[in-house]
Amino acid sequence: MWELHGSACCYNRAIGRNQCRDSGPRWMKDQRQVTRALAGNPLIPKPLRDQIVEIAQTHGYVVNQSARSLRLRKTDTIGVIIPLGHETGQLISDPFFLEMIGRLADEITRRNYAVLLHKVVVTETGWLERIIQAHRADGLLLIGQSNQHDVLNAVAQTYKPLVVWGAQLPGQTYCAVGSDNVAGGRLAVAHLVQAGRRKIAFLGATHAPEAAQRFEGYRQGLAEAGLAFDPALVVAAHYTMDEAREAIADFIATGADFDAVFAFSDVIALAAIAALTEAGRSVPRDVAVVGFDDIVLARHSAPPLTTVRQDLEFAARKMVDRLFARMAGEPAESALSPVELIVRGSSV
Repeated sequence: MWELHGSACCYNRAIGRNQCRDSGPRWMKDQRQVTRALAGNPLIPKPLRDQIVEIAQTHGYVVNQSARSLRLRKTDTIGVIIPLGHETGQLISDPFFLEMIGRLADEITRRNYAVLLHKVVVTETGWLERIIQAHRADGLLLIGQSNQHDVLNAVAQTYKPLVVWGAQLPGQTYCAVGSDNVAGGRLAVAHLVQAGRRKIAFLGATHAPEAAQRFEGYRQGLAEAGLAFDPALVVAAHYTMDEAREAIADFIATGADFDAVFAFSDVIALAAIAALTEAGRSVPRDVAVVGFDDIVLARHSAPPLTTVRQDLEFAARKMVDRLFARMAGEPAESALSPVELIVRGSSV
């Protein structure tokens, strides 16, 4: 396989020269000609392009993509990052992550870019700056803000090709695409109240940006229904299925009086159904359950899960559109993805 002088040799063979190496500017010109030909550049006449491609294939010549990327300062790759600061045990195999990554990958590859996936357990400062400085991607998409809002705000002052899936917050300088989490929480509670439920528990975290907004929607929904907020009905459940199930089982064991659950995510809602069933509580007869996300598993649970649906296809398209606009130096503002209540058997 040719390396440094492969392209010049390939070009010389294609135009009928015997020597494999030239020197100086002519060699550099030849190398550029071959690189352009192998990339299908129409500036190189088609007959010559075809000759160069045939010779390159015969001799095993390939373009050094790393060197090309370094020269052009362009990688044709988009980085997709999952930052985990507050929930370090969460896995990439989390159903929400899998669906969002898949949606983003579809949109990115449709534009003939590759995807570079990072899961970052945030334990020290400078993690995002190091990813940017490595220049392994032309732009970055983050799935979730975790507890890194200030880091994202600081980086966005100088690094523009960055778009985040998450909540929109006061004083935010980075571009974010996310759902109307407050409205989603209100929809969930209003549905449960309409179904005759009066003691509605909230399951999940309450401090990360999206969690805080859904919790706020829960509290607003209670107030709109004339129901008092009871801190005893707030259960801090982790995002993983096993940990959430344990937390909910402990809550049930306290003998708490509740007839409905609004969970931060579908994963937590499914954990709640499992824990309630194990405790001999019927869903929805004894306890109605509503989740948030509408992952694929939601429609296949027993009973099927009522949930607040986020339009992840819309969200992925908006994120990638905005990222490519920013990569081109164009302005791109934050956006909200619509939410919709999907009623299934877990609540009625």
